[in-house]
Amino acid sequence: MTTTSAPANPRSRVILASLIGTTIEFYDFYAYATAAVLVFPILFFPTGNDTTALLSSFAVFGAAMVARPIGAMVYGHFGDKFGRKATLVASLLTMGIATFLIGLLPTFQQIGWWAALLLLVLRLAQGFALGGEWSGAALVATENAPSGKRAWYGTFPQLGAPLGFIIANGLFLIINFALPHQSDPALKSEAFLSWGWRVPFLFSAVMVIIGLWVRLKLVESDTFRKAADKGVIRKLPLATVFRHHWKQLILGTFIMLATYVLFYLMTNFTLSYGTKAASLEAASAAAKAAAEAKGATFDAAAFAAQFYPGQGFGYTNFVLMQIVGVVFFGVFTMVSGPWADRIGRRKLLIGVTVAIILFGFTFPLFLGQSATEPGAVPLTQAFLILGFLLMGLTFGPMGALLPELFPTNVRYSGSAIAYNVSSILGAALAPLVAVWLWSAADGSSWMVGIYLSAMSVLTLVALILSPETKDHDYEDDLGIAAQL
Repeated sequence: MTTTSAPANPRSRVILASLIGTTIEFYDFYAYATAAVLVFPILFFPTGNDTTALLSSFAVFGAAMVARPIGAMVYGHFGDKFGRKATLVASLLTMGIATFLIGLLPTFQQIGWWAALLLLVLRLAQGFALGGEWSGAALVATENAPSGKRAWYGTFPQLGAPLGFIIANGLFLIINFALPHQSDPALKSEAFLSWGWRVPFLFSAVMVIIGLWVRLKLVESDTFRKAADKGVIRKLPLATVFRHHWKQLILGTFIMLATYVLFYLMTNFTLSYGTKAASLEAASAAAKAAAEAKGATFDAAAFAAQFYPGQGFGYTNFVLMQIVGVVFFGVFTMVSGPWADRIGRRKLLIGVTVAIILFGFTFPLFLGQSATEPGAVPLTQAFLILGFLLMGLTFGPMGALLPELFPTNVRYSGSAIAYNVSSILGAALAPLVAVWLWSAADGSSWMVGIYLSAMSVLTLVALILSPETKDHDYEDDLGIAAQL
């Protein structure tokens, strides 16, 4: 029977610890994602080809997703064997240190390709840390949740994603506004490229200190302590997961797939697509001015051969539009929790996934106009609101659903591996695939939308094959007794 005793941690501490940690982690991640579009192609990958530079920047961005499953295995092992608290503190420290050091990196102009290599190493450290962060935060929230409110509590670590996005991009906006280019607002000023972009990364140190202070006050949940008292803690939780819970791993991985693809298309791809010049003439003029400012030769023919258009919004305007959309992301993340507690996680997510499949077919309808054409602003804003609204509805229930697929003694490992292996299939590939499809379609977004719909079909199949986890009893499902 489910116990009704008070949880080990007060409700306010649970909510704050799960929310502030993921907010910081996602802030750090989004700071890199924004810089990957704005400055890293210029400062770390100056290949002479805009497409190649952007793809190189996104490749390093995606490399972190490869490190995430490794982090999930390491943090999951210690989290299932020794408790959630220590791993949460360690993951936050790792992410914070890596992000702070990115803000101190020399650029290509200073040390050549060593700069890109160091950026890759620190990006891998970020991915390794995030691999253990999310599951730990989700477990802190759900293992301390009152009866019948597990999905509601599980939305608080999820809320860290929209909050981290708003803080990171808001800070970049402020810096970009404070350090404008003297002649062309579409270009980055020398001050922004030399030191302005570093400020968001260095600022993360302040946020990490606050997060550590909150998390160090946590104690282990009653659920984990009961598992320890019953002797079901495994010596090798990872082996147990793969041996006894491989079906749940596969289902959890594909259940998350549509969420990841939508997530990174709405953030990375839309920022690239929305802010790239809509015409060859405008792009050539900006590229020529940038080349002349550096004393370099501008090859108009070569530039034209590799050019494909975007929408031509200014960076500031487009990010403000994204932030409006992310507000809906946050609101509907919170709405999804009580809804999932009432009707079930599976039923809600099946409906939302069908909506995402249909949403993929609307890309050319919403994004088919350049910024100067009538109706472009409201159509693009509507696209961002709808996409981020769906993002909230699909992302919110994951904080409860993935942990509920596994028993207590392997819950950290199982949910972390499923969540982060999905990041390779979705988040790591999505920006690269999107840029390739964008260029292959000569600047149209229709193939990118089809890609989202196709990945969402895989998620729909996984949801249909999965059980409803709403009534999964954490107290009774502690796991099989230790044998390894």
